[in-house]
Amino acid sequence: MFHLFNRRGGCPCCDPEFASRREVLKAGIGVLAGTALLSESAVAATLPSVRGLNAERYGTEDSFNGVYFRDGKYDREALHKLDWVFRDLSAAEVTPMDPRLFDVLSSVATRLEATEPFTISSGYRTPEHNASNARRSRAVSTVSLHMSGMAADFRLQGRDGYGVARLAAQMQMGGVGYYRQGFVHLDCGPPRRW
Repeated sequence: MFHLFNRRGGCPCCDPEFASRREVLKAGIGVLAGTALLSESAVAATLPSVRGLNAERYGTEDSFNGVYFRDGKYDREALHKLDWVFRDLSAAEVTPMDPRLFDVLSSVATRLEATEPFTISSGYRTPEHNASNARRSRAVSTVSLHMSGMAADFRLQGRDGYGVARLAAQMQMGGVGYYRQGFVHLDCGPPRRW
């Protein structure tokens, strides 16, 4: 498994001292391509033929509880609804989320036998919103997968966040972070944890 950690215990791509943005992007593309070839087929083989998700957006009444994949393809209408739930609230901007993120979330919920909704605190972030967050906190990556619609921060109602993060890390379907406030970060990038 691919592991890299910086002095603060996080992914080195999140550390501005690690490398220039161009070097990080080049390395990231190479790692993503290699990991994608190795893991996508393994992940796809473990995913059910019908996939659903129960998610609600913190601070709004927006939610989705239904099937987003069936008959060998993603349901476009369901994906549009999920894109809305995972939108950047600060900029009121919607982007197409990477459906593999929903596969990661769905797989974690299935393994936990969870019926409770994921309460999403952060999904897509515009580059401006992410930069603003990065200026306020060193914990925020300047090359965050949130900007590509590939990451979400959440709480799973009635579940211990640390336990959710541990299970997700064991599944090795993407990046996993756990924050002291009880939030979990999941993404559909290369497997890593912090």
